[in-house]
Amino acid sequence: MDDPRLVPVADGVWAYIQPDGGWMINNMGVIAGSKGVTSVDVTSTEARTRAYLDAVDGLGRGPVRRVVFTHAHPDHCNGSSLVPDAEVIAQRRTAEDLRQPHPLAPHIFTPFHQGDVRPRQPTVVFDDRLTLTPSGRPVHVRHPGGPAHTAGDAYVWLPDERVLFTGDLVFNGGTPFAVSGSLGGWIAALEQMAALEPAVVVPGHGDVGGPELLAPVAAYLRFVREYAADAHARGLTPLEAARALDLGPFAGLQERERIVGNLHRAFAELDGTQPDMAAAWQDMYDYNGGRPLDCHA
Repeated sequence: MDDPRLVPVADGVWAYIQPDGGWMINNMGVIAGSKGVTSVDVTSTEARTRAYLDAVDGLGRGPVRRVVFTHAHPDHCNGSSLVPDAEVIAQRRTAEDLRQPHPLAPHIFTPFHQGDVRPRQPTVVFDDRLTLTPSGRPVHVRHPGGPAHTAGDAYVWLPDERVLFTGDLVFNGGTPFAVSGSLGGWIAALEQMAALEPAVVVPGHGDVGGPELLAPVAAYLRFVREYAADAHARGLTPLEAARALDLGPFAGLQERERIVGNLHRAFAELDGTQPDMAAAWQDMYDYNGGRPLDCHA
């Protein structure tokens, strides 16, 4: 596996890319200001967060003064305890989710060492959008208007540079994961971001690209939604439906077991309910041959 790296995407703006972008291995953004750095997310473990903070220090642009959470999943939030004096910004539903942790059964993932980190509670909460101005640079933080990847997603848009930090609204090379959000809402969020006409797109996982990264995510979500309607009508369970599905053009994506969680979400939406999260995770484990999901965090 390659080492994490800082990728310059505009003057004073970087993406921090962590290969291989799998479970609990996310990307971050660095936006320099006159008195320090705004960080788009942190990462999952003590070792990974310390490596990230060392890389930021090496830029010579000051310490992390502010963290913007793109959502509440632990890979994007855990390391925030290592920047205890930074302002933490999050959408309201993300703040609520962080007050109600949902631990997974320990057998779900291959073992990894999280270390001494934990997510901080946000110090600034917003509903729809807010604008930051480090060194006069406008930085828009926007909620897509409803559940998408999660209920409390935020993306970060730099209009002058046309740089878009998507959080997990975009996976590049990995399977999108909608069990905590909404398939239809996520498709709408992708359309909203595409309308910005970004030049650079920094996904939550995978390599930096351009606007071409958005359409494959939407295509996958539409594929799942259409198949789910048929499988649900035939009386299949999400796990049965996943085992019967030929993933076709999406078979090469990493973390293919996420199809089961996505079908749990799609079936729940068809039933007008919420998915049983513990059952969804166990079904992903079973779909994976009764083996822990591979995590290199």
